[in-house]
Amino acid sequence: MKGGVQIEGFLTRLLLPLTFYLVSASIPLVAAAQSATTADVKPEFEVATIKPSDPNVSRGTFFTIKGSHVIAANTDLDDLISLAYGIHTKQIVNGPPWLATDRFDIDGVFGTQGRPNRDQMKLLFQKLLADRFQLAFHHERKELGVYTLTVEKSGPKFTRTDRKPTDSTNFSYTNSIVLTVRNASMADFADGMEGTFMDRPVVDQTGLKGRYDFILKWTPEGSPAGEDPSAPPGLYTAIKEQLGLRLVPAKASVHVLVIDRIDKPSPN
Repeated sequence: MKGGVQIEGFLTRLLLPLTFYLVSASIPLVAAAQSATTADVKPEFEVATIKPSDPNVSRGTFFTIKGSHVIAANTDLDDLISLAYGIHTKQIVNGPPWLATDRFDIDGVFGTQGRPNRDQMKLLFQKLLADRFQLAFHHERKELGVYTLTVEKSGPKFTRTDRKPTDSTNFSYTNSIVLTVRNASMADFADGMEGTFMDRPVVDQTGLKGRYDFILKWTPEGSPAGEDPSAPPGLYTAIKEQLGLRLVPAKASVHVLVIDRIDKPSPN
């Protein structure tokens, strides 16, 4: 998913404002625990309105849940497909140019009692894309520019979590940036970095199978804070020094979603 997208109200650990200010944000890495609707329910919007976003209103893109309403605001189809299928926007190929330029406000009413968990949220948008945008696609593998996540020779510098596997996974950050990760696998961490900070897919090649807690602090490239000698290092150095990991650009064969058909949304 492209930077600047915020997913709100999705789990109990979320969030602050309804726009992307890089103040505090989280992304859904695992299903919400007990407050979600039952896992065997196949979710479907009872009704969904889709309208072109007002270009005169300045705001970020966000996804949120308010009561029985699941809302995607000011979203383009690249980001909606990215959320629905859990892939980076660069893994979406053969789409028309308007996929990344036309923006929509979507308000869907979720009829089933409870809150949709991560997988159910994805299914809601998958069905909406098929029904209202006539999305049809097939899967392929393609060599793309990625970042690989590997372990330094000295080994990882973080410890296994003492949380239960059924507990929620946290991936939240402040604009320092201070990233807090709790009860996350390395695949979760790679997905979180890919969806929030990176401009290409992140491939986990650490081989680590546990779930971990850690904090990562870095200074974004070009930030005025970088002139402060006491500021944290840049991202790649921080990952190496603080986590004992390496995040490096590479080429890799990854799954891609090849669009066969997609139309402008049908009338409400």
